[in-house]
Amino acid sequence: MAAPVWRPSPEETRKTQMAQFAHYAHLRTGRRFDDYDSLWQWSVDQPDVFWPTVWDFCGIKAESSWDTVLENPDAMPGARWFVGSKLNFAANLLRHRGPDPAIIFRSESGQRRELSRDQLWREVARVASALRAAGVSAEDRVAAYMPNIPETVIAMLAASSIGATFSSCSPDFGVQGVLDRFGQIEPKVLFTVDGYHYNGKAIPLGDRLEKLAQKLPSVERIIVTEFLGDTPVPLDNAIGWDEFGNPTDKIEFAALPFDHPLYIMYSSGTTGAPKCIVHGAGGTLLQHLKELVLHTDLGPRDRIFYFTTCGWMMWNWLVSSLASGATIVLYDGSPFHPDPEVLWRLAADEELTVFGTSAKYLAALEKAGVRPRQRFDLRNLRAVLSTGSPLAPESYDYVYREISDNLQLSSISGGTDIISCFALGNPVLPVRRGELQCRGLGMAVQIYNDAGQPVENEKGELVCTRPFPSMPLGFFNDPDGSRYHAAYFDRFANTWWHGDYALLTRHNGVVIYGRSDAVLNPGGVRIGTAEIYRQVEKLDFVLESIAVGQDWRDDQRVVLFVRLRDGELTDERRQAIRDIIRSNTTPRHVPAVMVAVEDIPRTISGKIVELAVQNVIHGREVTNTEALANPEALALYRDLPELQAD
Repeated sequence: MAAPVWRPSPEETRKTQMAQFAHYAHLRTGRRFDDYDSLWQWSVDQPDVFWPTVWDFCGIKAESSWDTVLENPDAMPGARWFVGSKLNFAANLLRHRGPDPAIIFRSESGQRRELSRDQLWREVARVASALRAAGVSAEDRVAAYMPNIPETVIAMLAASSIGATFSSCSPDFGVQGVLDRFGQIEPKVLFTVDGYHYNGKAIPLGDRLEKLAQKLPSVERIIVTEFLGDTPVPLDNAIGWDEFGNPTDKIEFAALPFDHPLYIMYSSGTTGAPKCIVHGAGGTLLQHLKELVLHTDLGPRDRIFYFTTCGWMMWNWLVSSLASGATIVLYDGSPFHPDPEVLWRLAADEELTVFGTSAKYLAALEKAGVRPRQRFDLRNLRAVLSTGSPLAPESYDYVYREISDNLQLSSISGGTDIISCFALGNPVLPVRRGELQCRGLGMAVQIYNDAGQPVENEKGELVCTRPFPSMPLGFFNDPDGSRYHAAYFDRFANTWWHGDYALLTRHNGVVIYGRSDAVLNPGGVRIGTAEIYRQVEKLDFVLESIAVGQDWRDDQRVVLFVRLRDGELTDERRQAIRDIIRSNTTPRHVPAVMVAVEDIPRTISGKIVELAVQNVIHGREVTNTEALANPEALALYRDLPELQAD
């Protein structure tokens, strides 16, 4: 059992909303909850009692109550939640009024803007009235090809106040990548910008927008924010952000069923056309508030930041923080421009209490020698959140050594598929090196072996055995639900199969070893890629790595690609890699082949793509490279002589 590297004090524990919720649940049910495990067990055993308790504790606003909490409780998929209730997502996010800041925006180019809660309300009111005047209704889709700026949040809230379904892509998607997504859902209105900044460069979007306007015939109106300010967009059906709508203080919130569509999210699309995943308003709101209020202990005094783009679900998760009364802090640009300290300068300046990022960012910080606690006043910071890929144990050491020794480091894991988390942090539990603290309340997460049997302290498939409110409503244009069923329910009957290779510890923490479809299988032994990355990336000369399996002589061998800080992959460096992997894992983990590469392909949200590399080295076609931030990197893996030799 891993020893805790951080533990909340009894006084801190008592003050948390998780502890208050346990007491609230005790008063409602008469049950005693002596620890988190008992609270979790109740939450999955009695979902029809647990979820209404979350609803009331978090103060969700609704126009009408429900007739039935859970209909078809044994159906996966097929369960329906809070049948008969009517609510509005935007009304819940905008329920806190006043002069306090709702949004603080910072950019790499030095911009800073602040919107109070009242200013945000008025901007949403203006844009919502303009959307209604443009004919947008609850049956329509509204899309945003936008950077992470306040206008994107306003557009989403305005659309959802009407009941229109909102979908977003970040501007680093190319034309085909946008068409692969928005072309499927046929939006009526498109919000966009004239350009954006990244890594010190101004990138105009005029040419891309002209092509999109021609190839998205469903779009009747384009609203353009002047973000660069000097690059006009000559489109016939375009209007400037400031000219769209007239000032008003009135918002007509549509009262809609719990399962009314709110968002369309997209799978990465690296193995085919992206799946269009439809999420409901009520399930998203309820699940996000559970995670933000209880698991993150978020409230009106907090300032929460997550480094994300509008093409990643963490943007949607962050924006839901408005419902808790917290201030959301947005940043647009490179996290390493003009220097690697830029986000920690922001953390100190804006007095962040919660800082969210990716595991890769924390690893890159350590490689760059960044020591935030020595350079910045981070006294307000109480939590660091990490997701996107498994957080290496060494990154826990780095955070507690170089950022703060008194904060909750929460590695969280779930995905676009559920727009939330299966396993995440908990302010009343200790943090253990290399582990996610717990399974989320209401999430019946188990680890299954290949026979579909639950196992403990053994690697296997992460599954969820009971329905939960943020399950997708389905896929767009999948009328019989067959594609949706095939994606999550074909592997194990009546059980959500998530595709993560994981382990449940004896104290009910979770360790993620990578995606199941990227698991290596030399000699029939399953190896999670994260097990290799954790060792290799300890070496100072390795910036990052990617491991794949190569079919070889009726078996599979492990191939490791490394991006080096400098120099060549010498025999001495190869031996150092072998030694550190063998001494900390098993001989099976040691790669048969090692190759130095100049770049590693990744999705636009920053996730490395093992399957795409595996396809390339086997000579198979990689479809939909528009989903990649750097598709040109795939060429580095073709026809490598090292992969032809014994």
